[in-house]
Amino acid sequence: MSQTIQFDLTTEYIELCNLLKLVGLADSGGRGKTMVAEGLVKVDGLIETRKTAKIRTGQIVVVGNQIINIK
Repeated sequence: MSQTIQFDLTTEYIELCNLLKLVGLADSGGRGKTMVAEGLVKVDGLIETRKTAKIRTGQIVVVGNQIINIK
């Protein structure tokens, strides 16, 4: 069963590794970078390999069964 997390973006974008940390899926930005490097993160349905990819409003990030909606 998947869990959906709503993330309210207050700036133009957030770096992917920092997003993972802020929503609690990574203990630190470094762990977030490792998760991305291991191919565990999808953005808009595609595996994202750029650790500091700019995530913007309307995008969907998926890690395992966790779905992050960017608002």
